[in-house]
Amino acid sequence: MLPLKVVLDTNVVVSAALKPDGLERVSLVYALTRPARLYLSQEIFEEYGRVLRKPQLRISGSRVDAILGLIEDSGTLLRPSQQLQVTPDPDDNIFLECADEARADYLVTGNKRHFPLFWKSTKIVNARELLELVAPHLRP
Repeated sequence: MLPLKVVLDTNVVVSAALKPDGLERVSLVYALTRPARLYLSQEIFEEYGRVLRKPQLRISGSRVDAILGLIEDSGTLLRPSQQLQVTPDPDDNIFLECADEARADYLVTGNKRHFPLFWKSTKIVNARELLELVAPHLRP
Protein backbone atom coordinates (compact mmCIF):
# COMPACT_ATOMS: atom_id res chain seq x y z
CA MET A 1 0.00 0.00 0.00
CA LEU A 2 1.40 3.40 -0.97
CA PRO A 3 1.63 5.98 1.80
CA LEU A 4 -0.77 8.88 1.68
CA LYS A 5 1.29 12.09 1.81
CA VAL A 6 -0.18 14.84 3.98
CA VAL A 7 0.85 18.38 4.96
CA LEU A 8 -0.99 20.06 7.85
CA ASP A 9 -1.49 23.80 8.20
CA THR A 10 -0.74 25.17 11.65
CA ASN A 11 -4.41 25.91 12.31
CA VAL A 12 -5.17 22.18 12.06
CA VAL A 13 -2.48 21.29 14.62
CA VAL A 14 -3.69 24.06 16.97
CA SER A 15 -7.31 22.93 16.66
CA ALA A 16 -6.19 19.36 17.36
CA ALA A 17 -4.57 20.57 20.59
CA LEU A 18 -7.61 22.60 21.64
CA LYS A 19 -10.38 20.16 20.69
CA PRO A 20 -9.52 16.56 21.63
CA ASP A 21 -12.74 15.25 20.07
CA GLY A 22 -12.55 17.35 16.89
CA LEU A 23 -11.97 16.34 13.30
CA GLU A 24 -8.63 18.15 13.29
CA ARG A 25 -7.38 15.86 16.09
CA VAL A 26 -8.49 12.81 14.11
CA SER A 27 -6.75 14.24 11.01
CA LEU A 28 -3.52 14.80 12.94
CA VAL A 29 -3.55 11.27 14.35
CA TYR A 30 -4.36 9.90 10.89
CA ALA A 31 -1.47 11.84 9.30
CA LEU A 32 0.92 10.43 11.91
CA THR A 33 -0.22 6.82 11.42
CA ARG A 34 0.95 4.49 8.66
CA PRO A 35 0.17 4.17 5.81
CA ALA A 36 -0.27 7.95 5.88
CA ARG A 37 2.82 10.10 6.20
CA LEU A 38 2.99 13.66 7.54
CA TYR A 39 5.47 15.93 5.76
CA LEU A 40 6.81 19.16 7.18
CA SER A 41 9.73 21.52 6.87
CA GLN A 42 11.80 22.94 9.71
CA GLU A 43 10.02 26.24 9.16
CA ILE A 44 6.61 24.58 9.56
CA PHE A 45 7.73 22.70 12.67
CA GLU A 46 8.99 25.93 14.23
CA GLU A 47 5.71 27.67 13.41
CA TYR A 48 3.74 24.83 15.04
CA GLY A 49 5.76 25.32 18.23
CA ARG A 50 5.59 29.11 18.18
CA VAL A 51 1.81 29.17 17.74
CA LEU A 52 1.04 26.30 20.14
CA ARG A 53 3.00 28.11 22.86
CA LYS A 54 1.06 31.39 22.58
CA PRO A 55 -0.17 32.19 26.10
CA GLN A 56 -3.64 33.23 24.91
CA LEU A 57 -4.27 29.67 23.67
CA ARG A 58 -3.78 28.27 27.18
CA ILE A 59 -2.40 24.96 25.96
CA SER A 60 -0.31 23.33 28.68
CA GLY A 61 3.41 23.02 28.07
CA SER A 62 3.23 19.26 28.52
CA ARG A 63 0.51 18.97 25.84
CA VAL A 64 2.54 21.15 23.45
CA ASP A 65 5.64 19.04 24.10
CA ALA A 66 3.69 15.82 23.55
CA ILE A 67 2.21 17.02 20.26
CA LEU A 68 5.53 18.35 18.96
CA GLY A 69 7.26 15.15 20.09
CA LEU A 70 4.79 12.99 18.14
CA ILE A 71 5.19 15.17 15.07
CA GLU A 72 8.98 15.14 15.34
CA ASP A 73 9.10 11.35 15.84
CA SER A 74 6.55 10.38 13.19
CA GLY A 75 6.68 13.20 10.67
CA THR A 76 8.99 13.34 7.68
CA LEU A 77 11.15 16.45 7.66
CA LEU A 78 12.19 17.81 4.29
CA ARG A 79 13.82 20.90 2.89
CA PRO A 80 11.79 22.55 0.10
CA SER A 81 13.95 23.37 -2.91
CA GLN A 82 12.01 26.44 -4.01
CA GLN A 83 10.22 29.40 -2.51
CA LEU A 84 6.72 30.17 -3.74
CA GLN A 85 4.65 33.33 -3.79
CA VAL A 86 1.20 31.88 -4.43
CA THR A 87 -1.03 32.54 -1.43
CA PRO A 88 -2.57 35.89 -0.45
CA ASP A 89 -0.99 35.47 2.99
CA PRO A 90 2.79 35.14 2.45
CA ASP A 91 3.07 33.06 5.65
CA ASP A 92 0.99 30.30 4.03
CA ASN A 93 3.45 29.72 1.18
CA ILE A 94 5.59 27.44 3.37
CA PHE A 95 2.82 24.84 3.32
CA LEU A 96 2.60 24.83 -0.48
CA GLU A 97 6.40 24.68 -0.69
CA CYS A 98 6.38 21.62 1.54
CA ALA A 99 3.49 20.02 -0.34
CA ASP A 100 5.31 20.66 -3.61
CA GLU A 101 8.55 19.08 -2.38
CA ALA A 102 6.75 16.08 -0.86
CA ARG A 103 4.42 15.71 -3.83
CA ALA A 104 1.73 15.56 -1.18
CA ASP A 105 -1.69 14.15 -1.87
CA TYR A 106 -3.40 16.55 0.54
CA LEU A 107 -2.75 19.83 2.30
CA VAL A 108 -5.18 20.09 5.21
CA THR A 109 -6.18 23.56 6.39
CA GLY A 110 -8.96 25.31 8.24
CA ASN A 111 -8.53 28.30 5.88
CA LYS A 112 -9.16 26.91 2.40
CA ARG A 113 -9.82 30.41 1.06
CA HIS A 114 -6.12 31.22 1.58
CA PHE A 115 -5.08 28.50 -0.88
CA PRO A 116 -5.89 27.42 -4.43
CA LEU A 117 -8.15 24.36 -4.80
CA PHE A 118 -5.16 22.36 -6.00
CA TRP A 119 -1.44 22.95 -6.08
CA LYS A 120 -0.03 20.71 -8.82
CA SER A 121 -1.03 17.21 -7.61
CA THR A 122 -1.95 18.33 -4.07
CA LYS A 123 -5.63 18.79 -3.22
CA ILE A 124 -6.38 21.44 -0.61
CA VAL A 125 -8.97 20.16 1.89
CA ASN A 126 -10.25 20.77 5.40
CA ALA A 127 -10.21 18.09 8.10
CA ARG A 128 -13.75 16.91 7.37
CA GLU A 129 -13.03 16.52 3.66
CA LEU A 130 -9.80 14.61 4.32
CA LEU A 131 -11.58 12.10 6.52
CA GLU A 132 -14.51 11.75 4.12
CA LEU A 133 -12.06 11.03 1.29
CA VAL A 134 -9.56 8.71 2.94
CA ALA A 135 -10.99 7.42 6.22
CA PRO A 136 -14.75 7.84 6.55
CA HIS A 137 -14.75 5.15 9.25
CA LEU A 138 -12.74 7.50 11.52
CA ARG A 139 -15.26 10.35 11.56
CA PRO A 140 -16.74 10.90 15.01
